[in-house]
Amino acid sequence: MIVSAQNIFLEDEKNNIEIYEKTNKAVVNITSRKVLIDEFFFLAVPQEGSGSGFVYDKQGHIITNYHVVENAENLVVTLYNGQQYSASLVGVDPNNDLAVIQIKIPPEKLYPLNLGVSQDLKVGQKVLAIGNPFGLDRTLTTGIISSLGRSLRTESGRLIKGIIQTDAAINPGNSGGPLLNSRGLVIAVNTAIVSKVGQSSGIGFAIPINTVKRIARELITYGYVTRSNIGILQVYETGNGLLIAQLEPGGPAEKAGIHGPRIIIQRSGLVEYRAIDRSVADLITGIDDKDVKSFDNLLDYIESKKPGSAVNMKIIRGNKRMVIPVLLGKTQPD
Repeated sequence: MIVSAQNIFLEDEKNNIEIYEKTNKAVVNITSRKVLIDEFFFLAVPQEGSGSGFVYDKQGHIITNYHVVENAENLVVTLYNGQQYSASLVGVDPNNDLAVIQIKIPPEKLYPLNLGVSQDLKVGQKVLAIGNPFGLDRTLTTGIISSLGRSLRTESGRLIKGIIQTDAAINPGNSGGPLLNSRGLVIAVNTAIVSKVGQSSGIGFAIPINTVKRIARELITYGYVTRSNIGILQVYETGNGLLIAQLEPGGPAEKAGIHGPRIIIQRSGLVEYRAIDRSVADLITGIDDKDVKSFDNLLDYIESKKPGSAVNMKIIRGNKRMVIPVLLGKTQPD
């Protein structure tokens, strides 16, 4: 009796094969090239890095991580068939470690992935990751969702919330590649690993696709992400609230009458001394009907509002509790 190859695979193996064959053509290798200056020898030192991405649409837009393309002077995209194309940077969002680049190529040569949703994910469900670890193109690894709702701090200092944790092997070079469900839908973008040796240790993180879709739309439309801005640059987190450490000069908070610390200038002969009086700075205790415990709490709420919206800042000034309305501005791209 002749047994076909199709009959010797387990159902889970068949699913892995089907998903890979259906999606791998959308996964690309991204090579970034930049020049670093050796400050000791004053030499220009070329540096090359690589990561992954996936085709987002027939217009040649590709989703990847911000850290894959950061400071790159040129970008080269290698498709599944080995063909290489120069890519242009469409927009970046360091706060969410996301970027969109684009290649000019006939639409019929592109195979965009279908996007799923990330609000209904369950711990334990199967996931598949495709990427280019260590330059090994279109490598498939499988695993499960290990946890949901993790937080990951990006290089910009902001905290990405709702991060997906997976035990699917993710190694250097996987960054920017898709995390798929068992139907082949993208549910997240692989972004980081936790490892003491820089290789997979069974703890990988991915940015949920709901976040990716929202950010990608804005990057493609505007080239940057439009966010509301309150003009508070730095705070000290205390047990009683957020003590303002620095305001944006002429920003929304300062215009509304919010107080930051005061600079005291003293002179002794030709010498000038500067001191900071933080006792006059306002202590933020809430915004609208929300209590704020951290700067991330405050910024998350601000960025959920549209530019031009008004919010009520609850503060303590001296021994007096006050509510100060602030008209939100708009962040400007770097």
